[in-house]
Amino acid sequence: MLITNMPRTRKRSEHYVNNKEFLAAIIEYKRQVREAAEKEFPGITDQELKTWKSPNKPRITNYLGECFLKIATHLSYKPNFVNYMFKDDMVCDGIENCIQYINNFNPEKSQNPFAYFTQIIHYAFLRRIQREKKQMEIKNKILERSGFDEVFVDNNTLDGNNYSNYNSIKDNVHIKLRS
Repeated sequence: MLITNMPRTRKRSEHYVNNKEFLAAIIEYKRQVREAAEKEFPGITDQELKTWKSPNKPRITNYLGECFLKIATHLSYKPNFVNYMFKDDMVCDGIENCIQYINNFNPEKSQNPFAYFTQIIHYAFLRRIQREKKQMEIKNKILERSGFDEVFVDNNTLDGNNYSNYNSIKDNVHIKLRS
Protein backbone atom coordinates (compact mmCIF):
# COMPACT_ATOMS: atom_id res chain seq x y z
CA MET A 1 0.00 0.00 0.00
CA LEU A 2 1.43 3.31 -1.06
CA ILE A 3 0.81 6.28 1.24
CA THR A 4 1.40 9.69 -0.16
CA ASN A 5 1.75 12.78 1.90
CA MET A 6 -0.81 15.02 0.43
CA PRO A 7 -0.85 18.51 1.80
CA ARG A 8 -3.99 19.36 3.66
CA THR A 9 -6.01 22.12 2.25
CA ARG A 10 -7.81 24.23 4.73
CA LYS A 11 -11.36 24.93 3.94
CA ARG A 12 -11.67 28.65 3.43
CA SER A 13 -14.33 30.20 5.57
CA GLU A 14 -16.78 32.55 4.00
CA HIS A 15 -16.44 36.14 5.06
CA TYR A 16 -19.47 37.59 6.77
CA VAL A 17 -19.38 40.54 4.35
CA ASN A 18 -18.45 39.93 0.73
CA ASN A 19 -16.29 42.92 -0.16
CA LYS A 20 -17.01 42.78 -3.91
CA GLU A 21 -20.78 42.67 -3.43
CA PHE A 22 -20.51 45.36 -0.77
CA LEU A 23 -18.54 47.60 -3.15
CA ALA A 24 -21.04 47.01 -5.97
CA ALA A 25 -23.95 47.90 -3.66
CA ILE A 26 -22.25 51.13 -2.57
CA ILE A 27 -21.50 52.11 -6.17
CA GLU A 28 -25.13 51.47 -7.11
CA TYR A 29 -26.36 53.50 -4.13
CA LYS A 30 -24.06 56.40 -5.00
CA ARG A 31 -25.34 56.28 -8.60
CA GLN A 32 -28.93 56.51 -7.35
CA VAL A 33 -28.03 59.43 -5.09
CA ARG A 34 -26.35 61.25 -7.98
CA GLU A 35 -29.39 60.73 -10.23
CA ALA A 36 -31.76 62.02 -7.54
CA ALA A 37 -29.55 65.04 -6.90
CA GLU A 38 -29.24 65.79 -10.63
CA LYS A 39 -33.03 65.89 -10.93
CA GLU A 40 -33.24 68.43 -8.13
CA PHE A 41 -30.06 70.41 -8.89
CA PRO A 42 -28.70 69.91 -12.42
CA GLY A 43 -24.91 70.25 -12.50
CA ILE A 44 -24.39 69.51 -8.78
CA THR A 45 -20.70 69.09 -7.89
CA ASP A 46 -19.23 66.11 -6.07
CA GLN A 47 -18.51 68.26 -3.01
CA GLU A 48 -22.10 69.53 -2.90
CA LEU A 49 -23.33 65.97 -3.38
CA LYS A 50 -21.57 64.82 -0.18
CA THR A 51 -23.55 67.32 1.91
CA TRP A 52 -26.80 67.17 -0.07
CA LYS A 53 -29.82 66.62 2.14
CA SER A 54 -33.23 66.19 0.67
CA PRO A 55 -36.39 64.19 1.26
CA ASN A 56 -35.82 62.87 -2.28
CA LYS A 57 -32.49 61.30 -1.34
CA PRO A 58 -32.74 57.51 -1.72
CA ARG A 59 -32.59 55.32 1.36
CA ILE A 60 -29.75 52.88 1.74
CA THR A 61 -30.64 49.34 0.78
CA ASN A 62 -31.31 46.59 3.28
CA TYR A 63 -28.15 44.85 2.08
CA LEU A 64 -25.99 47.86 2.95
CA GLY A 65 -27.69 48.14 6.33
CA GLU A 66 -27.05 44.45 7.00
CA CYS A 67 -23.39 44.87 6.07
CA PHE A 68 -23.00 47.82 8.46
CA LEU A 69 -24.73 45.83 11.20
CA LYS A 70 -22.54 42.76 10.63
CA ILE A 71 -19.32 44.79 10.62
CA ALA A 72 -20.29 46.66 13.81
CA THR A 73 -21.47 43.53 15.60
CA HIS A 74 -18.37 41.53 14.74
CA LEU A 75 -16.09 44.41 15.72
CA SER A 76 -17.84 44.58 19.10
CA TYR A 77 -16.63 41.01 19.77
CA LYS A 78 -13.00 42.10 19.65
CA PRO A 79 -11.25 41.82 23.04
CA ASN A 80 -10.87 45.57 23.44
CA PHE A 81 -14.64 46.15 23.11
CA VAL A 82 -16.24 42.98 24.47
CA ASN A 83 -16.71 43.85 28.16
CA TYR A 84 -18.57 47.13 27.95
CA MET A 85 -22.12 47.34 29.28
CA PHE A 86 -23.09 49.80 26.55
CA LYS A 87 -22.04 47.62 23.62
CA ASP A 88 -25.43 48.02 21.93
CA ASP A 89 -25.01 51.79 21.98
CA MET A 90 -21.56 51.38 20.44
CA VAL A 91 -22.97 49.26 17.61
CA CYS A 92 -25.77 51.78 16.99
CA ASP A 93 -23.29 54.68 16.92
CA GLY A 94 -21.13 52.77 14.43
CA ILE A 95 -24.05 52.10 12.09
CA GLU A 96 -25.21 55.71 12.35
CA ASN A 97 -21.75 56.97 11.41
CA CYS A 98 -21.57 54.57 8.44
CA ILE A 99 -24.85 55.92 7.10
CA GLN A 100 -23.71 59.48 7.76
CA TYR A 101 -20.41 59.04 5.88
CA ILE A 102 -21.42 56.63 3.10
CA ASN A 103 -21.22 59.45 0.55
CA ASN A 104 -17.61 60.15 1.51
CA PHE A 105 -16.48 56.72 0.34
CA ASN A 106 -14.72 57.07 -3.00
CA PRO A 107 -14.61 53.83 -5.03
CA GLU A 108 -12.01 55.38 -7.35
CA LYS A 109 -9.53 55.72 -4.47
CA SER A 110 -10.27 52.46 -2.68
CA GLN A 111 -11.82 49.16 -3.65
CA ASN A 112 -12.11 48.09 0.00
CA PRO A 113 -15.29 49.46 1.60
CA PHE A 114 -15.04 46.86 4.37
CA ALA A 115 -11.85 48.45 5.71
CA TYR A 116 -13.22 51.98 5.29
CA PHE A 117 -16.40 51.30 7.26
CA THR A 118 -14.59 49.17 9.85
CA GLN A 119 -12.44 52.21 10.65
CA ILE A 120 -15.50 54.45 10.89
CA ILE A 121 -17.13 52.01 13.31
CA HIS A 122 -13.93 51.60 15.32
CA TYR A 123 -13.66 55.33 15.92
CA ALA A 124 -17.39 55.52 16.72
CA PHE A 125 -16.79 52.87 19.41
CA LEU A 126 -13.91 54.89 20.87
CA ARG A 127 -16.03 58.05 20.97
CA ARG A 128 -18.85 56.20 22.75
CA ILE A 129 -16.41 54.81 25.33
CA GLN A 130 -15.09 58.32 26.00
CA ARG A 131 -18.63 59.70 26.40
CA GLU A 132 -19.56 56.91 28.82
CA LYS A 133 -16.39 57.46 30.86
CA LYS A 134 -17.22 61.16 31.17
CA GLN A 135 -20.75 60.28 32.28
CA MET A 136 -19.37 57.87 34.89
CA GLU A 137 -17.02 60.56 36.23
CA ILE A 138 -19.91 63.02 36.49
CA LYS A 139 -22.04 60.43 38.26
CA ASN A 140 -19.25 59.64 40.72
CA LYS A 141 -18.65 63.33 41.46
CA ILE A 142 -22.35 63.90 42.07
CA LEU A 143 -22.46 60.90 44.38
CA GLU A 144 -19.38 62.10 46.23
CA ARG A 145 -20.67 65.66 46.65
CA SER A 146 -24.13 64.56 47.67
CA GLY A 147 -22.88 63.14 50.94
CA PHE A 148 -22.92 59.43 50.30
CA ASP A 149 -21.55 58.93 53.83
CA GLU A 150 -25.03 59.61 55.16
CA VAL A 151 -26.20 56.46 53.43
CA PHE A 152 -23.58 54.43 55.26
CA VAL A 153 -24.27 55.60 58.81
CA ASP A 154 -23.76 52.73 61.25
CA ASN A 155 -26.10 52.72 64.23
CA ASN A 156 -24.89 49.28 65.37
CA THR A 157 -28.31 47.93 64.42
CA LEU A 158 -26.99 45.36 62.01
CA ASP A 159 -26.56 41.81 63.20
CA GLY A 160 -23.12 40.19 63.00
CA ASN A 161 -23.84 38.43 59.68
CA ASN A 162 -24.92 41.48 57.74
CA TYR A 163 -22.30 43.72 59.33
CA SER A 164 -19.43 42.20 57.31
CA ASN A 165 -21.44 42.55 54.08
CA TYR A 166 -22.21 46.14 54.97
CA ASN A 167 -18.52 46.95 55.54
CA SER A 168 -17.43 45.31 52.28
CA ILE A 169 -20.01 47.35 50.32
CA LYS A 170 -18.95 50.54 52.10
CA ASP A 171 -15.27 49.84 51.44
CA ASN A 172 -15.94 49.14 47.76
CA VAL A 173 -17.78 52.43 47.35
CA HIS A 174 -14.90 54.32 48.99
CA ILE A 175 -12.34 52.60 46.76
CA LYS A 176 -14.34 53.36 43.60
CA LEU A 177 -14.69 57.01 44.51
CA ARG A 178 -10.99 57.48 45.19
CA SER A 179 -9.92 56.04 41.84
